[in-house]
Amino acid sequence: MAREDIEFTAQGTTLRGWFYPAEGATGEAPCVVLQHGFSGVKEMYLDSYAELFQAAGLACLVYDHPGFGASDAVPGCPRLEIDPWQQVRFVQHAITYAQSRPEVDAERIGLWGSSYAGGHALVVAGIDRRVKAVVSQVPPVSGSMAFKELIRIDRWAEMDAVFAAERRARLAGAEPSMLPVVTTDPAGAAALPTPDAYEWCTTTAEQRAPEWRNEVTLLSMEFLRGYEPGRWAPLIAPTPLLMIVAPLDRLADGQLATQVYEEALHPKKLVLIPGGHFDAYHGPGFECSAPPARDWFVEHLLAKRV
Repeated sequence: MAREDIEFTAQGTTLRGWFYPAEGATGEAPCVVLQHGFSGVKEMYLDSYAELFQAAGLACLVYDHPGFGASDAVPGCPRLEIDPWQQVRFVQHAITYAQSRPEVDAERIGLWGSSYAGGHALVVAGIDRRVKAVVSQVPPVSGSMAFKELIRIDRWAEMDAVFAAERRARLAGAEPSMLPVVTTDPAGAAALPTPDAYEWCTTTAEQRAPEWRNEVTLLSMEFLRGYEPGRWAPLIAPTPLLMIVAPLDRLADGQLATQVYEEALHPKKLVLIPGGHFDAYHGPGFECSAPPARDWFVEHLLAKRV
């Protein structure tokens, strides 16, 4: 499959990724913008989705979020800080870059996001009408609910104090405190403290993504707590929405995601997949998650002109 290393600059920082030209295209083609989830980098199976979409006649733009993987941090912001609203803004910058390419039909832009970026996909589709079709895969739809599930109840007050102290320290010029993304210690502090998160992140990093780092800034967790992407679902229509949800997902509550789907307006479609949060990316899970996304983009971007 043809693939080009690309970079583009917005808000004073350079983001890097890959561009996949649409296979078999003789003119401008629709383009799907793909972005990864919490701390993820593009090498963590985004190429598999892009290649499948590319073979169906869709161009694809894949990139790393600011401060992660190959992308630079925004000036004044530390690397490895997950600010969801900053990432949302850069999804929009990535759309602008995709539209600027001569191979791309600027009026036929799709958006695909998985995990945390599945939430971003809901938000961007709700506020940016340049998106003509959207796929949200295993999204955490409520940061406040996710925070309550990831942080033990007896530590909530402690975390409030920790966040306040961290903000004071950073205002005084201190380096940001860091938190592991995953851990093997059941009682240890980590952003994603589940066994399946540890297994998938560490194994995938070892096999495919040497640039992935097992840490994020402490304030990334405070930003998570205040992020409610599911509230944007009713605003997405008339943009066609596909949600791919794992009902047994215990990292990003799959049942809560199906409730958010019910609040979205038509046109919409729900695909339920087996397994947990990380099973969608490869093997049998990929065969359940990727073809429906491809078919959604083909139906709404390729089969008819906007």
